[in-house]
Amino acid sequence: MLTDYHVHLRPDDPDATPERYFTAANAERYREAAAERGIQELGVSEHIYRFSEALTIWDNGLWREFARDDVDAYCAFVREETDLRLGIEADFVPGREDRVASFLERREWDYVVGSIHFVGQGALDHEDYDIWGMGQGPEKVWATYFTWLGELARTGIYDILAHPDLVKHWGRRRPFPEGDLRRFYELAMDGIAESGIAIEVSTAGLRKPVGEIYPARAFLEMCLEAGCAVALSSDAHTPEQLGYGYDEALEWLADLGVRELAVFERRERRSEPIGAAA
Repeated sequence: MLTDYHVHLRPDDPDATPERYFTAANAERYREAAAERGIQELGVSEHIYRFSEALTIWDNGLWREFARDDVDAYCAFVREETDLRLGIEADFVPGREDRVASFLERREWDYVVGSIHFVGQGALDHEDYDIWGMGQGPEKVWATYFTWLGELARTGIYDILAHPDLVKHWGRRRPFPEGDLRRFYELAMDGIAESGIAIEVSTAGLRKPVGEIYPARAFLEMCLEAGCAVALSSDAHTPEQLGYGYDEALEWLADLGVRELAVFERRERRSEPIGAAA
């Protein structure tokens, strides 16, 4: 079996409205692309900050720009008009864990993808809020990011840890720490090991400036040693991106001895043998 759970039905654009993209016809475009690429388990996980209710969690500039949609209408669309798994990508915001948990508990998800896009008010992968223009050095940013990653896992409110080293998004185009990066990964490992959260292997990094899979091999090896399950995803925002780079990811996972993928339904996880990309 192959999966793609970290999928968005629209581009990252505040004008990409539900009326245009939350349609049975658009969902079918994704389903057809998945079938062509041998992906059996397909889910959608829209960003939490696309929903107006998310502003009760965090009143951030980017969130204010995007928070327009009704989350219950989204859930009803996925459940009633598609055969996709229902997920959401929910940011970890330190100090707001109870608010995130309350938001999530009111809906019946198949899985919740946990991510960190901001460290404080600085974004790791968005030029308009770029953290690297705020005078913080890479040692501090990376240490904070991975410390928070462990805290995200430890909350127990997420099922999948998304693009686990997103902090490397810009590669060497932004300040980058020198030396063995495992000193940062170790900051997250206690929380990850205690939580049992699934680790996302995301091919999205192959489309980003860094040009490599998330997470780095050394980080994934540490997670596998801790007994973590693997969730395979592409972070697609168009049908064309679905399953992007899976041949490379599958070769990589086979080399690491990963034979199964995490599969989710109603927040329950099971493991299925990995299939081959079409």
